[in-house]
Amino acid sequence: MTAERTEIVIVGAGPTGASLAVALAKADFEVALVDARDAAAKARPDTRNFAVVTGSWRLLSAIGVAEKLAGKTQPLHGLEAIDGGTHWFGTPAVLFGDDDLPDRDEGEALGQMIEAPKLQAALDETIGEVANLTVIAPARFESFETGPGHIQVRLEGGQEIRANLLVGADGIHSPVRHAADIPTEGRDYGKSVFAANVTLSRPHDGLARQLFTPDGPFATLPLLGDHANLAWYMKRGAAEALARCPIEEIEAELNHKFADFAGEMKIEGPVGSYPLILQIADAMYSERVALVGDAVRRINPLAGQGLNQGFRDVGALYDAVVEADRAGLDIGSEQVLAGYQASRRFEANSAALAMDAVDRLFSNDHMITKPVRTVGLMLADKITPVRERLAGLASAATADMPSLMRRN
Repeated sequence: MTAERTEIVIVGAGPTGASLAVALAKADFEVALVDARDAAAKARPDTRNFAVVTGSWRLLSAIGVAEKLAGKTQPLHGLEAIDGGTHWFGTPAVLFGDDDLPDRDEGEALGQMIEAPKLQAALDETIGEVANLTVIAPARFESFETGPGHIQVRLEGGQEIRANLLVGADGIHSPVRHAADIPTEGRDYGKSVFAANVTLSRPHDGLARQLFTPDGPFATLPLLGDHANLAWYMKRGAAEALARCPIEEIEAELNHKFADFAGEMKIEGPVGSYPLILQIADAMYSERVALVGDAVRRINPLAGQGLNQGFRDVGALYDAVVEADRAGLDIGSEQVLAGYQASRRFEANSAALAMDAVDRLFSNDHMITKPVRTVGLMLADKITPVRERLAGLASAATADMPSLMRRN
């Protein structure tokens, strides 16, 4: 069988794979996007919500996706945290807000809250408008072989594609990562997250709010109107059991425990749960293969950084490939991919470990450490340079971000 020819094959058409495919195709690369979704998968309910921070929103704007989401997102104006428990119930600390953003454009928010189906629909629509971008769907990656100056990608069913570079954007269980023989490290937290959308009885003011309890955080993320997405960290098994309860029982439990924090809540739509794990790949590339997003790492979702770290991968790989091509280099070479990893690995791993450390530090009710934590939150609330530094890091709005994520 004769292999089809392209420059870049991307496996995975979720937000990271789709945005990378659009960006590279708009930069005049020939791109093949392997999408495992069939009609049934596209119609399946998706209750996820994403906090897309400033730098990630700039990336979506640069590739023509943000404009398709006009009126469909909730601006995120700040992050509020409370350290709760028995020894000292702290007052709310607004860790940072819009005004703490570095180099902020007029009216620019810390981020945008987006329902996953709306983001995916905007990406799919943009994909259909871009030249040089071929979608192969429904299709699944099977294997690859490398040769002088190329990589041969084989899909289930026998279709083969020859390219210069293969990108795995295919999630936490990444078949591309497995085929590249890249191991992972991490830990299971022994916890799960209960997730649901709710109607709130009082305005959220565009604030993401987190209450730290001994068992883990309870967070509400603002959605359009008086709605919010909530995430409740619970011991493994408890979140799954709660998700199976009648809605009336779930509402009663939520309001019994958290009405003082969030106001009365009423469940909207389906509820769910997912296990909390930390997983980091030992490398972000192998010969002619690069990994992005969840294929590289699954981190604690405490500050909503999972997808945003994936968008930083997209921006960094885009810069590496574009700059290599301009310099006349092989875009799939060791030199180029090593540069991509060097630009991302330390920062991304540091972010993953920082979220892990916050979870360890705050998920207890120790009478000695807890007052120290509360004082720390209060100081972060009051000291402007600390607020600005936190805002810049969390929102990916600093000057050292990849080109697609910088201020125009």
